Amino acid sequence: MKIHTIAVIGGTGKSGKYLVKQLIQKKYRCKILVRNPELFTIENPLIEVVKGDIRDENAVHSLISQCDTVISTLGQPKGEKTIFSDATGNIIQAMNHYGIRRYIVTTGLNVDTPFDHKNESVKIATDWMYKNYPETTKDKQKEYELLSKSNLDWTLVRLPLIQLTDESFATEVNITDCKGESISATDLAGFLISQIEDREYIGKSPFLYNLIS
Repeated sequence: MKIHTIAVIGGTGKSGKYLVKQLIQKKYRCKILVRNPELFTIENPLIEVVKGDIRDENAVHSLISQCDTVISTLGQPKGEKTIFSDATGNIIQAMNHYGIRRYIVTTGLNVDTPFDHKNESVKIATDWMYKNYPETTKDKQKEYELLSKSNLDWTLVRLPLIQLTDESFATEVNITDCKGESISATDLAGFLISQIEDREYIGKSPFLYNLIS
């Protein structure tokens, strides 16, 4: 069996830590982009830390070189210019340079696609994001547009509230609507890793959520 090397973006974030933990448990090699390596406390021979910022093209090239798949759980840094379309542009460019195809990335419920049939509560949540966080929300939509025009094998996973828990619950994937209010960070990590080999959602933006009554 081929041993994959995964480029991880956002691996020091709240949900990213769960992703890195499961990747290591499953024996994947990981290259993790870290702004401040001194704050990264996970030590494992399967992990290579790459110092840099996602907005820096050279850092992105260093990260993605010699990887098979790129997974991003990137969050918006507080107090900084919105990051998502800049990051996506750099990632697409570097992946094309190295001939890497598989890109798996998370985003919020607010992203719209032509295939959606969002229920009323999701529409309200989307409108709320546009009113309260217009720049970030528009930039996440731009990220989707950039991916749609790329030639990557991308999957953009749309998420409700992420619960930072080791607990696992029944999950559902839906292309057109989000029918759950939250997703466990543990279940999210498991789904993202499953997509390394799964081709069902390539070029798609599925919603992922827990089924909790």
